[in-house]
Amino acid sequence: MVFLGETAIATVAVLSVTASFPFYLYGAWIVIENDPVTWGVLTRHLKFILTGLALTTVPILTWMGPRLFQQLSGAAALHAFLGLQAYAMLAFALTGIVRIFLAKRRHDLYNDYDPDVLLSEIGSENMAFWRRRLRIGVFGYVLFWILAYVVGLARYAIKYQPLGSL
Repeated sequence: MVFLGETAIATVAVLSVTASFPFYLYGAWIVIENDPVTWGVLTRHLKFILTGLALTTVPILTWMGPRLFQQLSGAAALHAFLGLQAYAMLAFALTGIVRIFLAKRRHDLYNDYDPDVLLSEIGSENMAFWRRRLRIGVFGYVLFWILAYVVGLARYAIKYQPLGSL
């Protein structure tokens, strides 16, 4: 039996996670459209990305995660697996982000951009590796996030039947 409170909380969680996606898209667009990536561009990008992450992560940590083992069915396990894969890919991307950030900061390329300095020439001989890790991690995060979102939305529609009450 589903209580009204649980349905309301599930709806808020769905709306929060749904609202995060435009923040991810706009944050990505900021970096794609701005060359060079200065400190101002980076901080603006991070404001949107971190807002998207908060809108996704807070419902996971406060509502979905603690309830996982109470409702561990096939769909819930798939949803949790895909979500964990998304965060694993985010952690993978962060290893690249940290190395790129440190190299650019060490050469003051966020504040004093020099178009003659190539990112592949600073930091370490593995800069191409770190950039590839960043790209793979971000792509993987988005892919697994979308898959987890679709499974979660289907679970929400089946369990709480939001359209059936109209």
